[in-house]
Amino acid sequence: MTTSSRAPKAQGATVWLTGLPSAGKTTIARVLAGRLRSEGHRVEVLDGDEIRRFLSAGLGFSREDRNTNVQRIGLVAEVLARNGVLSIVPVIAPYADSREAVRKRHDVSGTPYFEVHVATPVEVCSQRDVKGLYARQAAGRLKGLTGVDDPYEPPADPALVLPTQDQTPDESAASVFALLADRGLV
Repeated sequence: MTTSSRAPKAQGATVWLTGLPSAGKTTIARVLAGRLRSEGHRVEVLDGDEIRRFLSAGLGFSREDRNTNVQRIGLVAEVLARNGVLSIVPVIAPYADSREAVRKRHDVSGTPYFEVHVATPVEVCSQRDVKGLYARQAAGRLKGLTGVDDPYEPPADPALVLPTQDQTPDESAASVFALLADRGLV
C-alpha cells in the first residue's frame, strides 16, 4: 500500500470587494485576511492602490486604463485562486463590463469568484475621506473621482452587499467569511 504525504490541495477563490473610494474595501480585506490566515488558509490581498504602483505603473484613470488595471489584477487573482490561494481584491473597479470580464476569466478556469459590493453611500465615503480625495475634488484640484464626477456602476447581482455605514469592519469581514463558509471554501 502506498500512501502519499501530500496534503489535499486547498480550494482557492477570489473575493472581489468593489465600491467607492473610502468605502472600507481595504480595511475589510485586511480584517478578513487576518482571520483566514489565523485559521491556516493561504491568503493574498491584492490591494488596488498597491497593484497600481507596481503592476500598473504608468496607467492613468481613463476608462481604458482603468479597464487594463482591473484586467491585470483579475488575471493575478485568478491565477492565485486557481492554485489554492484565497485572493481578496479590494479594488474600486468602477465599470460593470470590466468586472464581468474578470468573472468570465474565473468561470473559464472553474475558479470560484465572488463579487462583493461594499455599498457605502458617497456621503459617508466623503466624510471618511481616507486619502483626501473628496476634499481635493471639492476644492477643484481633482477631476474624475469615482462616484462623484466619474461613473461607478454598482454590481447588478453581487454575491453579497455590505452596508458599511451600518457595520463595523469586523462585522463586514464576518459576513464575507460566512459567504465563503457557506460555499465550503473555509
